Amino acid sequence: MKKTLYLAILLGVSALAANAADDDKSKPAKAWSAYQPVKDPAIPAVKQKAWVRNPIDAFVLAPIEAKGLKPSPEADRATFIRRATLDAWGLLPTPEEIKAFVNDKSSNAHEKLVDRLLASHHFGERQARRWLDLARYADSSGFQNDNTRPNNWRYRDYVINAFNSDKPFNRFIQEQVAGDELWPDNQEARIATGYLAGYPDNANSRDLVQRKYQIETDMTDLVGETFLSATIGCARCHNHKQDRVSQKEYFQLQAFFANTAFNEKTPLAKGTETEFDKEYQRQQAIYQDATKDIRAKQKAILDTVREAGRQYYNERYLTDSRDAIFKPEAEWTALDKWVNWRKQAVASDNEIVSYLKNTAEEKERADHNPDNVEKWKQYQALTEQLKQFDKLKPAKGSAQLTAAFELTNTDVPPTHVRFGGIHERPLEAVEPGIPALWGGKDAKLTITPTDKSSGRRTALAKWLSSDSNPLTARVYANRVWSQYFDKGIISTVADFGRAGQKPTNPELLDHLASDFVADGWSVKKLHREIMLSSTYRQASNERADVLKVDPENKLLAVYPRKRMEAEVIRDSLLYASGLLVDKVGGPSVFPPILHSGDGVGKSRDFAGNRAWAVSENKEDWYRRSIYVFTRRSFPYPITQNFDPANPNNPHHKRDVTTTPLQALTLFNSEIVFDWSQALAGRVINEAGQNEDAQLNRVYQILFARLPNPTERTVLKTFLAEQQIAIRNKAASGKFEVAVPAGIKDTKGFDPVRSAAFVDLVHAVANSNDFAYRF
Repeated sequence: MKKTLYLAILLGVSALAANAADDDKSKPAKAWSAYQPVKDPAIPAVKQKAWVRNPIDAFVLAPIEAKGLKPSPEADRATFIRRATLDAWGLLPTPEEIKAFVNDKSSNAHEKLVDRLLASHHFGERQARRWLDLARYADSSGFQNDNTRPNNWRYRDYVINAFNSDKPFNRFIQEQVAGDELWPDNQEARIATGYLAGYPDNANSRDLVQRKYQIETDMTDLVGETFLSATIGCARCHNHKQDRVSQKEYFQLQAFFANTAFNEKTPLAKGTETEFDKEYQRQQAIYQDATKDIRAKQKAILDTVREAGRQYYNERYLTDSRDAIFKPEAEWTALDKWVNWRKQAVASDNEIVSYLKNTAEEKERADHNPDNVEKWKQYQALTEQLKQFDKLKPAKGSAQLTAAFELTNTDVPPTHVRFGGIHERPLEAVEPGIPALWGGKDAKLTITPTDKSSGRRTALAKWLSSDSNPLTARVYANRVWSQYFDKGIISTVADFGRAGQKPTNPELLDHLASDFVADGWSVKKLHREIMLSSTYRQASNERADVLKVDPENKLLAVYPRKRMEAEVIRDSLLYASGLLVDKVGGPSVFPPILHSGDGVGKSRDFAGNRAWAVSENKEDWYRRSIYVFTRRSFPYPITQNFDPANPNNPHHKRDVTTTPLQALTLFNSEIVFDWSQALAGRVINEAGQNEDAQLNRVYQILFARLPNPTERTVLKTFLAEQQIAIRNKAASGKFEVAVPAGIKDTKGFDPVRSAAFVDLVHAVANSNDFAYRF
C-alpha cells in the first residue's frame, strides 16, 4: 500500500513538473514549431547548383550534401512516366504515351507531361480518393442496419470537381465546414457540407441527446484531424496528455457545431439536375405511377394505426429525449428543437409497419389488437403485389441532396464540458473558442448570426482557411508530399503534436506551405512544383552509401519505392485488360463480388437495405474504384485485403501490409482471372501472333519496359511447360480451357497455347513489378 502511494506521489510530482515546464514562458522558443507562424525560409546554398530545378531541390540537397552524399541519378523516362501517371492519376500510362514521352527531345518534355497529367479529370479522381479517406466517406451509415445514403455520391463528385477545377483550398475548406452559412443559395456549397454529414450514424438510437453529442464529437474530431493534424479527440475526456489542449478547450471547439443539423431530403434546385438525376426521376415516375393504387391501400391501412404506432415508438426513447418529445412546442428550448428535428428525421413508415405486425402477431402484448390481424394480412398481400414492380424501381440515385443547416440563428443549444467525456455529466457551459496552442489566443473570431444560422461555423471556417493559420497550409502540404514520397516531411501525417515525429526538413515544409498560400492556395501548383523537381525525378535503385548513412531514407537521396494502393491495383488491372470504363461521376455502382459466368453477375443479399445488388449495366462493373459503392459493413472483397481506408474514421495514411491473402485474392479471384483473359486478348490483338512481340507488349502495358534476357527466358520456359500441363489435363476431357477474351483474328488459333498465355499474363500481373511503382 505504501509503495503504491509513494509511486502515485512520484507520478503526480512528475506530472506537475512537466506541466510547469510547459507553462514556463521564460524558456527560449524552439527553433521550429508547427504552431509558429509560417515564414518563407531562405533558399539554402548548395554545391551542385546544376541539380537544382526549383527551390525544393535546394532544400533537399543541402542536408544530403551535409552528410557527404549525392542525390541519385535521374530515373529513365519510361520509369518516370509510369511513376508520375500512377501518382497523379492512379492509373498506368499507355504504351503509346510512354513511347511519345521517351522520344520527346524537347527541353520541356517533363513540363508538358506534368501539365497533361494535372489537366486530366483523372487527377481529380485520384486526389478525391485521398480526400475521401480523410472525410470518412461511405455510401452507407454503418451500425447495425448500415442504411444506404443515396445522396452521398454528390459529395464525392463535388470533391472530384473541386480538385479538377483547382478550387482554391481555402475556399474548399470554407464550403465544407460552412457552405450553407456562407453561400446559402449555392447548391454546390451546400453539397460540400456532406463533409460534416458523413459520420457513422445509428438511426435506431433511443437517446437523441447522446446522439447529438456523438455527432458533434465526430465533427469536432474530424476538423481537428483533417485540417490541423491534431489529436484533439484525446482532450474530450481529460486534458491532453501530450499537447497543451485542455478539456475545456475541446468543448469550446465543439461549441462551433452545437446548432448544426443535416437535412438528407433537401430538394435539388430547379435546373441543376444532371443526366443521372433526370434518369432517376424518369424511372421513379414510372414506378410511382405503376404502384400508386397499391401504395395508397397500404397507406390507408397504416393510417389506422399510425398515431398509436408513433406514440409507441416515441415512448421508447430515453427520459431526456422523451422530455423534449412530449413537451409542448411553445416551450421548446434550443436543445428540444434539435431533439424533435432528429426524431422526425429518422422516423419512417417502417416503424409503423413493425407496430402493425407486432400488435397483430404477439398476442401476449398489452397492446395486442385483434383487429390488426386482418389488417396485417392485407398489408402483407399488398407488399407481395408491390414486389412484382421492383424491376421498375430506379437502380441507383436520388432526387435530393444532403446538406447542413441550423435550426435557429441566435437560440443555440448550450455546450458543456463533460466530466470524463460522459454526456450525462455536464459541467460548466462554454462558448466557441480555438485552443490557445493553435494560436487561438490571437485568433480574431467574429461570430455574426444570419437570418437562418448562428454563424459559428463560418467563424471557424474562416479561421481554418486564414493565410495566417499556422497549421492548415503546413498540414496539407505535408499530406501532398507524403503522396509522392511515401512519408511526409512530418512522417506522422495525422499528428503534428508532441507525440508525433519531428519534421525531417522543417525549412522545406515551411517553403511548401508559404508558397501554397502565396499561390492562392492552388493545389495544382503545389503538385506541379513537386513533380517537376529533381528530387522527384531520382531513380529508386538501392545505394549502399545511402543505406549506411541514412537507412530510413529521410534525406531522400534515393527515390522511395511504394506499393500501389488497393484501388490503384484494381483500376490498373482494369485498364491493362482494356475493360476500364472512363466515365466521371454519378451514383455509386455495384460490380460483381463473385464470378460472373452467367453474364449477369451474382449478388449477395445481406438483409433488406444492406443488399449488394450487382448493377445490371455491365459498364458499371468496370468503373473506377472511387465509384464503387462503399458499404461500411461490407468492404468490396477484391480491394479489402490491400489495406483500403476504414470509412468509420478519418484515414490519414494507407497501411502497407504483406499477407498471403493478397496473393490468394489476385490468383484465385475468378473476376481477376477474367480480367487476365481480357488482357491476354488485348495483347494478342495489338502484338499479333509473334511470341516475342506478345511478351514485349505485356511488359510495356504493365511495367512500362521490355523484359530483360533472363525474364524472357523464364517466360518462354513457362509458356512451353504450361502448354504441356494443359494438354495433359485436357486429355481427360474434363478440363475447360480458359482462352483469351475478345480476340479479333482467330486464324491459326491454338486454344492450348492461348490458354497457357492467359496463365502467363495472370502470373505476370500478380508480380511485385506490377504492384509497385518505382
